[in-house]
Amino acid sequence: MTVEASRQAGGTEGTDLVALLKEAGLAALVALGLGISIIGIRTVTIPGGLGLEYRWDWVVIAVVSVFVGRFVLALRRETRSPAKRAEREVVMNRIGATVQRVSKIAGPVLVVIAIALPWMPFSNRYIVDIATLVLMYIMLGWGLNIVVGLAGLLDLGYVAFYAVGAYSYALIAVHFDLSFWLCLPLAGLFAATFGVLLGFPVLRLRGDYLAIVTLGFGEIIRVVLLNWYEFTRGPDGISGIPRPSFFGLPFSRRVQEGEQSFHTFFGLDYSSMHRIMFLYYLILVLALITNFFTMRIRKLPVGRAWEALREDEIACRSLGINPTNTKLTAFAIGAMFGGFAGSFFATRQGFISPESFTFVESAVILAIVVLGGMGSQIGVVIAAVLLIGGTELFRELEQFRMLAFGGAMVLIMVWRPRGLLAHRDPTLRLSAGGQNAGAKGGAS
Repeated sequence: MTVEASRQAGGTEGTDLVALLKEAGLAALVALGLGISIIGIRTVTIPGGLGLEYRWDWVVIAVVSVFVGRFVLALRRETRSPAKRAEREVVMNRIGATVQRVSKIAGPVLVVIAIALPWMPFSNRYIVDIATLVLMYIMLGWGLNIVVGLAGLLDLGYVAFYAVGAYSYALIAVHFDLSFWLCLPLAGLFAATFGVLLGFPVLRLRGDYLAIVTLGFGEIIRVVLLNWYEFTRGPDGISGIPRPSFFGLPFSRRVQEGEQSFHTFFGLDYSSMHRIMFLYYLILVLALITNFFTMRIRKLPVGRAWEALREDEIACRSLGINPTNTKLTAFAIGAMFGGFAGSFFATRQGFISPESFTFVESAVILAIVVLGGMGSQIGVVIAAVLLIGGTELFRELEQFRMLAFGGAMVLIMVWRPRGLLAHRDPTLRLSAGGQNAGAKGGAS
């Protein structure tokens, strides 16, 4: 029985503390059941094999924390009036609209800061590596934002396109000795093809059913990569993936006689930072291209068709828009950018295996899109910085790092369930300046 139902049954007004305590106690009981196996018992290495370490004090801390936290959240929920909730939503929407307007001016400033980041006095290899990782997830978030944010199609298997791009680049580069610049468009093309293949079976599915099918598609790709040993080398992965070069100049200390590397051509001392900075600028350019393409295409008829499909598919059909082609274009274009990001991941790592493309990756990318606000480009950037870059703040927590990460996500979604920047300006506005203006806006 919920708190609201218990109020109606008792006929009392105000907060029912007993019901709130029962709710918090139930959450603590669930935490106890999970905490005994996850936190309370730990395997440790001892002479002669493995042993068990019991940490019941940590279990008690976790259960008490869940009980107090759940009680505070429930009490806050019950004591806040609907008027205050509505007022908060209005304020947050205004903040979101303000951020969207400011981002048009702040966007170029952020790009300049991103360009100058490797040259900052505080910058080092660790910071540039983290920034590269954040930019890669920003690019993945923008690609998935086309499918989820613009077209409104819930995709839980986006990591499949990420994997197809990575393996396409790795296999072509290793077996055919082609450069990164030739493999990059091919990886995007293969990923887009798989996006169309996924789009056909799910044309009539919506909501949860669509999510289940896309989740299954992602797992199918991972299992194929894991078991097709002759083609993908299965769990052993693919190693020795070629690194990208700067217009044919490799970033290596030793080169063959008669050839030049990056540092010898420019008369520089060899430094491993040259390749790190090049990869950073490479993913920065790819991410900016993704953003520019998305911002432009959403103003075209196909982009407006995506948003119409997201709002109401039946009304979309009544307007003469073909939902089949609309869904397929969304899946294909979103998958293409996932393939581009996958090829960059493969060349950056130099080694890939199926363990890099699990469902957790899809969940993180989807969390970036949802947390930032579906359809919001700047929201994806903020969410990626918080979820990917902010996770580094919890690195010292070791095994509790992901626990802190999940707790932070829960708090943010409780505070802002529709995402940080849920406000969306319409792509097309009809002017109220008269009949001619309205006709012009309707025809554009």
